[in-house]
Amino acid sequence: MAIRIFKPNTPGTRNRGVSSFNEITKVKPEKALTFYKHRVKGRNNKGRITIRHRGGGHKKLYRIIDFKRNKKNILGKVSSVQYDPNRNSRIALINYEDGEKRYILYPQNLKINEYISSGPNAEIKVGNSLSLENIPLGLDVHNIELTPKRGGQIVRAAGTSAKILAKEGNYVTLRLPSKEIRLVRKECFATIGILANGDTNNITIGKAGRTRWLGIRPTVRGVVMNPCDHPHGGGEGRSPIGRKRPITPWGKPALGVKTRKKNKPSDIYIIRKRK
Repeated sequence: MAIRIFKPNTPGTRNRGVSSFNEITKVKPEKALTFYKHRVKGRNNKGRITIRHRGGGHKKLYRIIDFKRNKKNILGKVSSVQYDPNRNSRIALINYEDGEKRYILYPQNLKINEYISSGPNAEIKVGNSLSLENIPLGLDVHNIELTPKRGGQIVRAAGTSAKILAKEGNYVTLRLPSKEIRLVRKECFATIGILANGDTNNITIGKAGRTRWLGIRPTVRGVVMNPCDHPHGGGEGRSPIGRKRPITPWGKPALGVKTRKKNKPSDIYIIRKRK
């Protein structure tokens, strides 16, 4: 993937960068693998805003992704690489030998018309899905299960991968993209390879309207509000927060405070916490 930089012909194109979409081979999605998903836009079942700054945006069809990779020992052919508006990684359409079609997350260096498979007898190559105990040490993997047969839950963003560091007993040691080192059951499945579209972090939005297309509404700082609207508000002119520490509109600590629960059950599997 490459980033396409616009010429500064207008204020909206100055410093604007978008994906070049060079790897995309098909534009229209597979109809049987899509459905329309109603977007709640930050409202709860009573219509009240519970998450701010959400709403609007372009209509999107949800693509059904095969995170479980449970078609064991059946070869599938990579027919196309497509764009998915619901995630920053690309997706690949797989045509299996039994006639079924599925979407998977598209890893780097997986070529069109190449065959992939999953299961204990799968070959060690990019795009194949195996249990962690069957994958050699040092390989990069993605779409990793945390509970066997539940489907991949972690390492699914563009350009990410985890590395297999060690195997001992019933557990495999992984280094995640956050630099966290944790244990995962050896029966859990993972897909070999690094996810494509790694340059997504270099994209520059360029103008406010583009964030509105993504369904993100404007954010206003608390210090410019009135005291009735935010704890940071009030004061004459440009005034500081006026408190010992930053807090949310609901009085909870904000800006850099760790939100992970203490004594969480999964803490026993974490060898080194993320920084």
